[in-house]
Amino acid sequence: MEKMGNSSETVSFVLAAYGNVGELKYLYFIIILIWYLSICVANTVLIVVIRVDRRLHEPMYMLLCNLCVNEINASTSLYPLLLSQMFSDSHEVTVPWCFLQMCCMYTCAPAEFCSLAAMAYDRYISICHPFSYDIIMNTERVFLLIMFVWLYSFLSFILSFSFIFSLKFCRNIIHNAYCDHQLMIRLSCSVPIQSFISNISFLLLSVFIPFSLISVSYLKILRVCRKTSTENKKKAVTTCTPQIVSVANLFVGCIFYFIDFKYVVSQVPDEVRIILPMYVLIFQPMLTPFMYGFNLPKIRQSYQRFLLKRK
Repeated sequence: MEKMGNSSETVSFVLAAYGNVGELKYLYFIIILIWYLSICVANTVLIVVIRVDRRLHEPMYMLLCNLCVNEINASTSLYPLLLSQMFSDSHEVTVPWCFLQMCCMYTCAPAEFCSLAAMAYDRYISICHPFSYDIIMNTERVFLLIMFVWLYSFLSFILSFSFIFSLKFCRNIIHNAYCDHQLMIRLSCSVPIQSFISNISFLLLSVFIPFSLISVSYLKILRVCRKTSTENKKKAVTTCTPQIVSVANLFVGCIFYFIDFKYVVSQVPDEVRIILPMYVLIFQPMLTPFMYGFNLPKIRQSYQRFLLKRK
């Protein structure tokens, strides 16, 4: 039952999206568990292969490891909650846990874009300034770049959504499968003006700025590739394609997240309205290890060596 008024403090939220699961909860649980484990295994295998093979101890693959870590973190911010709620009778989540999930999810989102921006910058230096590459992208600077990605991502979340922690909630039913910040704000006793500003701020810091850096990097790469040999063009395409596909997929996910299908298409089933905003967290974590694992020759060769040794 949804709480009204502010006579009592809200200590938990109810995730209403699980209300009609019924007997399908066993099927959903198995599907979600298998998918979550597959994401963790695929990304972990890629990290281990890069760690074990000394030939992959290069800036590009170190940044790729960071991206894989973020995929695991993002998935862990969502899937364990989904699994635990499948067999819950009340579908309640305490307020601190909701805040924690929100913090993890909205830190991983800018970390994804920023990691891809860092990788695009690495490709720009490698292709446009090959003779200075080892000096500019040395190990120390790569670690500093990775630390900056996480610091920037966390600050993006804090600057955009920290005001939610001080809100008083007069209702406690979230019509979603996880703690969505927009729905949580609507449950507050009074919707603050920061709610609109926070979305603009988060989009600017988490999407627009990193995407601008990615765009500049690839435009400069494209300009250099037009003047280079066919072989160099093929190498550039091979190393850049996974990143371009990842960025494109992220933008599809952003569209699904920010469009409210309830108003756009009235015939869309509730299940689709719930799943589509989670598109990025469903497909992106699995896309990364497969795109890079199968498209980058060095990693593909390393996989083969790793499997042959195991045999």
